[in-house]
Amino acid sequence: MSKILVKQVKSQINCPQTQKRTLVALGLKRLGQVVEHENSSAILGMVNKVKHLVSVEETK
Repeated sequence: MSKILVKQVKSQINCPQTQKRTLVALGLKRLGQVVEHENSSAILGMVNKVKHLVSVEETK
């Protein structure tokens, strides 16, 4: 299964609480942080919720 790299590129200031919780659930706590996740539908759903705050890159 492929993996994805998720990087927080925008601040979570003035975001709704649900989006802040989604970032924490993804493992993102600060700006510029990068985390690696399995490419699953649950992770992609969370990334879709905060797509304006993160960048996604697929790895092998």
